[in-house]
Amino acid sequence: MLLALSLVLLSSVIYSIQILVFRKTEDTFFYMLQDIAFVPIQVLIVSLIIERLLNEREKTVLLKKMNMLVGAFYSEVGSGLMKRCSRFSTDLSELSGHLLVTPQWSAEDFARARFLAGHVNPHLDSRSADLSQLKIFLEGKRGFLLSLLANPNLLEHDAFTDLLWAVFHLLEELTSRDDFSDLPRADYDHLSGDMKRAFTQLLAEWLSYMQHLKQDYPYLFSLAVRVNPMDPKATAVIEG
Repeated sequence: MLLALSLVLLSSVIYSIQILVFRKTEDTFFYMLQDIAFVPIQVLIVSLIIERLLNEREKTVLLKKMNMLVGAFYSEVGSGLMKRCSRFSTDLSELSGHLLVTPQWSAEDFARARFLAGHVNPHLDSRSADLSQLKIFLEGKRGFLLSLLANPNLLEHDAFTDLLWAVFHLLEELTSRDDFSDLPRADYDHLSGDMKRAFTQLLAEWLSYMQHLKQDYPYLFSLAVRVNPMDPKATAVIEG
């Protein structure tokens, strides 16, 4: 209020000086009215154009922060979880062949792979591998997962938030059971469904993240391609 009053007072003083010096009251009020008439256009420019540009800039900054979090997730949890979940399936060979990302991939290749990852129905059987090892792996990541869920930057990324909840739910299901050696068939099927939910979402978000790396961080993309969790022959070592 003090600033507003000061500015209005300053404007009044300047107009008064103009009238005293030039003694052209009509001209002063004419140009004052002309300036006031332009105010709605100024409001339009500020509210619709400048504000929109600022919002776009904020969204770009937020997107970079979110991609950093996604990268940290796959480095700490996601890639390892993808490998471990794939051990529970024997029919991923066809899908895996479409997930061997290369530096030559285009936007169309990524879109095609995301479509396949979302529509192929991989069969994961919780009885076909060691659930205890999966449980131990996820229990070691509980603190990290909780820190991601508490991060406010993820509120704008619904798909990744859903992925975190799916992974955290799988963790809760596994830690709620002390032994996996003699569970009822229905319980094994339930765990298979939880694992499948997390695995399919992991694949979709991983492909989006890989495309982001290819566009903005080629040196990170190079390593991510070499250690592709869906490639059984993957190695970080660059062959000569």
